Amino acid sequence: MDNGESSYRRFLDGDGDAFGEIVTIYKDNLIFFINRYVHNLAVAEELAQDVFVEILLHKRRYNFKASLKTYIFTIGRNLAVSYVRKCARKPECAYEFIENEQDAVLLEDEFLKEEERRRLHEALGAIADDYSTALHLVYFEGMSNEQVGKVMKKSKKQVENILYRAKKALKKELEKEAELN
Repeated sequence: MDNGESSYRRFLDGDGDAFGEIVTIYKDNLIFFINRYVHNLAVAEELAQDVFVEILLHKRRYNFKASLKTYIFTIGRNLAVSYVRKCARKPECAYEFIENEQDAVLLEDEFLKEEERRRLHEALGAIADDYSTALHLVYFEGMSNEQVGKVMKKSKKQVENILYRAKKALKKELEKEAELN
């Protein structure tokens, strides 16, 4: 399975439908991933659109050295981090996070249909951002440690260490939650 790379090659060759296929393949997971940073479904959707606009405007930047998924999620992470930094400087931007909390819950309910997955998601939100990001990319997106390293701008060894610590932190968080229930 090429994860959209053949569609991207067709897109480069001028096939208009190929770009739609790429959007269809990655849109939902990208929104969910960006939402982990911005905590606002509407903003996450806008930033995901910006990722695809970036790809449209600069379609020759992707060089096929990394997977297309890694490339798309790296752009998404960069845009999300920039947005969060911008909001940290502008106090009025912080209110946007609270506005669409209901939308975030709807997204979680749609994406995580089973009760156990919902618990897992909550536990991921309680651990450090690097931990939850690495776990999300590996287990929800199926990325390799090398791909995660490129998205997070870390070495493979750093990703391995983060994943080891993230699993321990997640286990501890799930055990703590189980004790409360």
